[in-house]
Amino acid sequence: MKDIVEYTDYRKYIQDYYDERKRSSAFTWRDFARDAGFSSAVYLKYVCEGKKNLSIGAAGSVANAMGLAGFESTYFVLMVSYAHAKGDKAKRAAFEERCALAQAHKVRVLGSEEFDYFKSWKNPVIRELAVHMPGAKPLEIAHACKSKISAAEVSETLDFLVKADLLKKDRNGNYHQTEKSVSMGPVDAVPVAARDMQRQMGEFAVKALDLPLSERDMSGLTLGLTRHAYERIRKEIAEFRRRIVAIATEDDETEQVYRMNLQLFPLSERLEKKEDSKNKGVEQDEK
Repeated sequence: MKDIVEYTDYRKYIQDYYDERKRSSAFTWRDFARDAGFSSAVYLKYVCEGKKNLSIGAAGSVANAMGLAGFESTYFVLMVSYAHAKGDKAKRAAFEERCALAQAHKVRVLGSEEFDYFKSWKNPVIRELAVHMPGAKPLEIAHACKSKISAAEVSETLDFLVKADLLKKDRNGNYHQTEKSVSMGPVDAVPVAARDMQRQMGEFAVKALDLPLSERDMSGLTLGLTRHAYERIRKEIAEFRRRIVAIATEDDETEQVYRMNLQLFPLSERLEKKEDSKNKGVEQDEK
């Protein structure tokens, strides 16, 4: 069975523990429930299937039943705490607490560096600038950013990017990207951090409206859609995004760092279906 820090979902950990015990013994869900102090023989089975939620108060008992102690027991409880957290702020705090616990025990949490990467606009911007400004000092990179950032912040960001293996530094002190593009992995905590970056980039987009038309391109559509049409458009956006990445990575040189936001979101509540809904308008705004 994998180390507990390789898990982000407490249900998956419980299921894997049960499967491993089952393979080597006559262990049953009833046995498991009894060891954890539950009266229902199938309670933990239902937890693993997503039909029931394990409370934070009961998490310690389940951890004990699985033979977890010390750091591992606390880590398991924090996984349950993360699952119960409501809203991005609470989820972010729960995930960071789990990472801090692991770091204190010299263990890396799956997704921790990805989580940190997507928390701030500084990471992707400096990841691009550092590579295309060979020999530049942190202050020079800071001055190249349109948003205000200090030389100390640039240095801190560069150190993180190297540690996270998103940049590598050669013997001449120049930076190189380890991969041409970075995308969110399967770790469920990463989208929580990514929403922070999307908020930041959305604020930058508003400020960019004051730029000359020759330096920015903005347009929008207001659409009346069915769910089917919405899903089709989502697929088109995904394909379009892949084509954009392919174009951007064709050239090895960079003249300027850009951000492109793609947004499709509801402006109304869901409407009740009516028999005659054929007359539908589209409003387009450009520039």
